[in-house]
Amino acid sequence: MPGAEDKRVFFTNSGTETVEGAIKLARYATKRDKMVAFYGCFHGRSMGALSLTASKSTQRKGFGALLSGIEHIPYPYAYRCAHGHTAETCGAEILEQLEGQIFKRLFDPEDVAGIIIEPIQGEGGYVPAPKFFLQELQRICRQHGIMFIVDEVQSGMGRTGKWWACEQAGVEPDILCSAKGIASGMPLGAIIARESVMRWKPGAHGTTFGGNPVCIAAALATMDLIESEYKENASRMGEYIFGRLADWTKKFKIVGDVRGRGLMVGIEIVRDQRTKEKAADLRNLIVDLAFHKGLLVLGAGENTVRLSPPLLIDQEQADFAVRTLEDCFREAEKKI
Repeated sequence: MPGAEDKRVFFTNSGTETVEGAIKLARYATKRDKMVAFYGCFHGRSMGALSLTASKSTQRKGFGALLSGIEHIPYPYAYRCAHGHTAETCGAEILEQLEGQIFKRLFDPEDVAGIIIEPIQGEGGYVPAPKFFLQELQRICRQHGIMFIVDEVQSGMGRTGKWWACEQAGVEPDILCSAKGIASGMPLGAIIARESVMRWKPGAHGTTFGGNPVCIAAALATMDLIESEYKENASRMGEYIFGRLADWTKKFKIVGDVRGRGLMVGIEIVRDQRTKEKAADLRNLIVDLAFHKGLLVLGAGENTVRLSPPLLIDQEQADFAVRTLEDCFREAEKKI
């Protein structure tokens, strides 16, 4: 974990349970109850985590009133930045909105327990937050005694070439949420917090099966593999794949943007590069075509193809994936 301060860990069964615990810990540590999250984010489907989630309305529909005291603000999305910023400068206006609007008109910052962010949005379309944005968000949190919470359920465990995606920005979260890749498919999550934050008393929080011996053994083996070879492989192969995709906005008229870090690669599909009209139907077609050609990919956001290969992917497999996708994109372009 980044930062000099010692950490404490609470094991859970899943990402959503980890986020639930992070909400409780932020409230417990600050004695406050308000939270701020971002549009496009996905933090889970249990009631507290769902209250933070703002990815798709269908995920919220039918469940009635959710957790109160939560406000959402825009996520820095460089490709669709209304102010024309680059991938490294997008978001200054959002921070101004947080301090100039949210903190002045809705929540006094001294009532805010935590601000939670995915350093790279997963379900939102594999959108990386600029480094300066994460740094400034941490500064604002420190200034007001707010817990800076980073959701690394998708982006952590070596996927970006570092243990945690937030390390790319040089920040130290107060609370970090991890799951998914932590135990190679076994049900395990972890709330990781600075020691001075995780001070709850025995009985304040608990879980029945979190941290069970089988999942912990799987996590220890996973961490050894990531540390010894797969973290470096994610960095190296991610760079290779991005190199292969570097000219795709020129090669394919339906590719609007290629983005991500390490082995988190998002390819945004548009109907027109000039208007940036979203082409969800073409994205879905590409996913289906790839499936029938022997390649499993997923969608993310409304119109992005998500590439999230295993950390042990080799160059031969990467080449197969890129060649297969090229065929799928050519077929999809014929539909315009």
